[in-house]
Amino acid sequence: MIRSLYTRVVLIFLVSVIGGTLISFFVSIWMYKDKLNENVQLPLLYFGQDVARVYETLPLREADKFVSEMSQLKSYHIRIYDETGQFHSYGSLNGHKPATVTMELVRQVLGGEVVQVNRAGVTVTLLGLSFTTETGTKAMFIEPIDLPSAPFIIKWVWNFTIYSLAAGSLLILGAAIFLVKPIQKLTKATKRIAGGDFNVKLNIKQKGELGDLAKSFEDMTHDLQQLEQMRREFVSNVSHEIQSPLTSISGYAMALKQVDLADSERGRYLDIIIAEADRISKMSDSLLKLSLLESQSQQLRMDTFSLDEQIRRVIVAIQPQWSARNIRFELDLRTVRVKADYDLLSQIWTNIIGNSIKFSENDSVIHISIKQDVKNATVRISDTGIGISLEDQKRIFERFFKADRSHSRKYGGSGMGLAIVKQIISLHQGDIRVESELGRGTTFIVTLPITTPTA
Repeated sequence: MIRSLYTRVVLIFLVSVIGGTLISFFVSIWMYKDKLNENVQLPLLYFGQDVARVYETLPLREADKFVSEMSQLKSYHIRIYDETGQFHSYGSLNGHKPATVTMELVRQVLGGEVVQVNRAGVTVTLLGLSFTTETGTKAMFIEPIDLPSAPFIIKWVWNFTIYSLAAGSLLILGAAIFLVKPIQKLTKATKRIAGGDFNVKLNIKQKGELGDLAKSFEDMTHDLQQLEQMRREFVSNVSHEIQSPLTSISGYAMALKQVDLADSERGRYLDIIIAEADRISKMSDSLLKLSLLESQSQQLRMDTFSLDEQIRRVIVAIQPQWSARNIRFELDLRTVRVKADYDLLSQIWTNIIGNSIKFSENDSVIHISIKQDVKNATVRISDTGIGISLEDQKRIFERFFKADRSHSRKYGGSGMGLAIVKQIISLHQGDIRVESELGRGTTFIVTLPITTPTA
C-alpha cells in the first residue's frame, strides 16, 4: 500500500500519461488502419500493374532493361520468379531485410492470385502479381522500402497527439476526483463544525497523509465537542456561583431599607453584604488568575530557593486556620533546593494545605514530606479528613468543581483553588495527582523538576 500522497499523485500522473498514450495509439491505429493501408497499398498496386504491362507489352529483354532503369526503384524492390523458383531482382534494399517469399506464395501468384502480406494487419510489406511473357507466366513480388508520405505521417502524428492528450486528461480527471473526494468530505465537515454541529463522522478509509489528516480531524472534533461542553458547564457554574451572592446582597440590601430595623440587625445585614461582595471579588480574582495562567501570559520569575523552608513559612503564615482547631503537623522535610517561581509555588502549598485543614476534623494530624531523586522533588500532603470519592477524583482539578456539594455551604470556597494549582504546576512542567478514600482522608502528591523548566 502506497501511503505517501506525493508518491500517489506522481504515480497516478505517470499512469495516466502512459495509459492515455497507449490508448490513443491503439485508437489511432484502429481509426486510421484502412487509410494507412490504402496510403501504401494503392501506389504499390498501381506500380505493380505498370510493371506487369511493361512485360506484357515489350519483349522480355527490352522490358528487363526498361524496368531496371525505372526511377521508382528508389522506393520499391522487385523480384520476378519463374516456375522453377529462380528469380531476378531489381532495385536496392538500402540495408533493409527482404521479405520472405516461399514457393507456396510463388505458386499462388502463378495461379493468378494477387497476394498481399501485411505487418500486424496495418502496413502492406509485400505484393504479389502475375503477368505473362513470351517465355511463360511469371510471379512478381514488390515490397516498399520507403515510409508513407510525409503529409499523411504529419496528420497521423497530430491526431495521435490529440487523442493522447484527451485520453490522459480524462484519466487524470478521474484520478483527481478520487483524490479530492476525502478533501470535500473534510470541507463539508468543517462547515458543520463551524455551525456548531460536532457529531461529524468522516468514514475516510484511506491511508497515508489523507488518512492521518482525517484521524486528526476527528480527534480535533472530539476535543472541540469536549471544550464546548466545558464552556457550557463553565458558563453555568459562573452563573450559579455569582447568582448566589448577588441574591444575598440584593435581599439584605432590600432589608436595610426597613425603617424600624434594629442596629444589631442592620450591622449583621451589612456584614453579610460585605462578605458576599468579598466572595465575588475573590472569585473574580481567581478567574482572572486562572485565565492568565491558562493563556501563559503569566511570566515565571525563576528563583533558586529552599523548598522545605518555603513550606514551613506557608504553615506558619496560615497558623490561625489550624491552631484554632488544634490541628497538628508532622513534617518530614528534606533540604531540597529548586528553581521555580517563588510566589506561584507558595500559592500551591497555601491552597493544598488550606484544603487539608478545611476538610480535617479538630485535633487531627496533617503529614507533609519531601523526597528527592536525580531529577525531581516530590511533596506529599496527607490528611485524615472527609476524603474524595473515586468518581470525583477525576474532576477535582476542573474550575468550579466541588467534590461534595452538600458540604459547599459548610466549608465555603468557589472550587477554583485546585484548578489554579494544576495550572501552576503545569507551567513548571510538574505533575499533581491525588489518592483518597471517603472517610479516610486525602493525599496530594506534587512532583516538580529540580532544574529550570524549558520553554
